[in-house]
Amino acid sequence: MQIAMIGLGKMGYNMTLRLLGGGHEVVASDRNAAVAKELAGKGAVFAENVADVVSKLKGPRVAWVMVPAGAPTDAVIQELSERMSKGDVIIDGGNSKWTDSKARGEKLAAKGIHFCDAGTSGGVWGLKNGYCLMVGGPDEAIKICEPAFKTLAPAEGYAHMGPAGSGHYVKMIHNGIEYGMMQAYAEGFEIMKTAPAPYKLDLHKIAHIWGYGSVVRSWLLELMEEALKEDPELKALKPYVEDSGEGRWTVQAAIDQNVPAPIITLSLQMRQRSRQDDSFGAKAVAALRQQFGGHAVKKA
Repeated sequence: MQIAMIGLGKMGYNMTLRLLGGGHEVVASDRNAAVAKELAGKGAVFAENVADVVSKLKGPRVAWVMVPAGAPTDAVIQELSERMSKGDVIIDGGNSKWTDSKARGEKLAAKGIHFCDAGTSGGVWGLKNGYCLMVGGPDEAIKICEPAFKTLAPAEGYAHMGPAGSGHYVKMIHNGIEYGMMQAYAEGFEIMKTAPAPYKLDLHKIAHIWGYGSVVRSWLLELMEEALKEDPELKALKPYVEDSGEGRWTVQAAIDQNVPAPIITLSLQMRQRSRQDDSFGAKAVAALRQQFGGHAVKKA
């Protein structure tokens, strides 16, 4: 099928290559024209901007937006909607908030334009392994886009979740679970790193063997093994962890839906703690322990 990819960053670039490898015609566009021209050299059709993208697509037009969530996504979708026709499809594959996707779907439907929200997981490994796709949107749009979805995803790695917004809702929860899993691995490996004498555990070796037969084996564990192989002490990294926003949205959804989610909530808060170079809260705890119990403190 013919499809446009707007936004050729880490994800959009490799997704374009995977689509090309699957025999699709891809119209590629990015603010950095050099990247789009580079992909044109690999078989894509170069488009200078959104207007050029739309002009090079045949009906029903399908445009996949792979730009940062929020204002950048809004801007691209708005421009596409002003140039596309009834029956065309806009896909948002970024990490947009599901409520935004639901609203976009309703707004575009009023114009007769289909909207799909594609929760996309696979990271930089997706080109080789495929992308897990959790897609929301109307049945008619899904049928139009399904050839591309099936090329991007590995076998059994794509499914239609429901109406617009459902794909990003499921991806939000997916990322919340990911937060908790990563935090559990991080805590376990730190405990082993500080094991009492005479033990000096080889964390890379442990990560490796846990990948074979262990109940905690996973792709995240494989990535941990790779990281420890390259840098056994992780000395090249600072203990600072950002969040994409989806962990926060998952915690808020849990609160709104009266679902207890302590693991995901605490994993998010640990990321926030990692950004504090000088934690006043930790100082307050130390001061209180000194005041009521005379416990020793460390002076700055």
